[in-house]
Amino acid sequence: MSTQQAMKQRGRGRPVRPGRPKPPSDTRTLYQQSPGSTSPTRKQNKETSITINCVTFPMPMSMPEQQLLKPDEWSYCDYFWTDKKDPQGNGCITGFEVLLQKQLKGKQMQKEMAEFIRERIKIEEEYAKNLSKLSQIPLASQEEGTLGEAWAQLKKSLTDEAEVHLKFSSKLQSEVEKPLLTFRDNFKKDMKRFDHHIADLRKQLVGRYAAVEKARKALADRQKDLELKTQQLEIKLSNKIEEDIKKARRKSTQAGDELMRCVDLYNQSQSKWFEEMVTTSLELERLEVERVEMIRQHLCQYTTLRHETDMFNQSTMEPVDQLLQSVDPAKDRELWVREHKTGEIRPVDIEI
Repeated sequence: MSTQQAMKQRGRGRPVRPGRPKPPSDTRTLYQQSPGSTSPTRKQNKETSITINCVTFPMPMSMPEQQLLKPDEWSYCDYFWTDKKDPQGNGCITGFEVLLQKQLKGKQMQKEMAEFIRERIKIEEEYAKNLSKLSQIPLASQEEGTLGEAWAQLKKSLTDEAEVHLKFSSKLQSEVEKPLLTFRDNFKKDMKRFDHHIADLRKQLVGRYAAVEKARKALADRQKDLELKTQQLEIKLSNKIEEDIKKARRKSTQAGDELMRCVDLYNQSQSKWFEEMVTTSLELERLEVERVEMIRQHLCQYTTLRHETDMFNQSTMEPVDQLLQSVDPAKDRELWVREHKTGEIRPVDIEI
């Protein structure tokens, strides 16, 4: 969905001014002073909108419920518009910071998975080393006959099995661990770029909102001054007072124009922030899908390699199985007797 399409879908029913996402269901914890703001973060305007931490939302009862930008997809661009209370502090964190934390956590989980595979590789290497060492131990090496052949093949199979596990560990390193470690090497740089970009827009929005509040106060002061001079004229007619009223009216008009200018600049900043929030959150969403798919792919490769290892291990057992099937105690006895017999003449009784 393009940003322009997203802008068109921001409201349903009567049009909604740019930069006004759906309000939160509970804003009580967010009515705090915004960092760097010179005015309260909660501001109502004729009960049609509410400003929370310098972001303006429509009041729930002032318009029909907004449509989601990407219905039924649980998309990032629909659910992270408001700030939330920081569970580790007294301040607030923005919805975008929550998305960034998800990305950072995903990167950490990916790193820990690579560490897990590294430990698996160490186990395989150690296992292969011990199998090879065991195969060289001359235990029962003097066994003879068909059983001796089967025993010798079983010991040899340990060497073959050790080789299988070494190959498995090598493939784990190149096809699973390394891709997990090297995937998206510029990750931190990208996240920092996203963070700074959105933070700069939000900072500009805070500044523009402060200017609106300053202009609003200036207009109220000018209107109060005009009202006071008008009352003075009612009490006492004076050319000077009439001149003062003209000046006060002119300054009040100028203050009103300045407020409108500040509101327009604020709305432009909020609209820009909204557009970039949609674009960047969708990019983070795409990156997360890419990360999950990448990990799934390489974990599938792990299971494939594991199945292959089982298959190769089974193949090392086939010669052993064949020789074990051929073990013949009678034949072994014959071979042993032929080699070690001491005489075929049996003893007889003594005759007198």
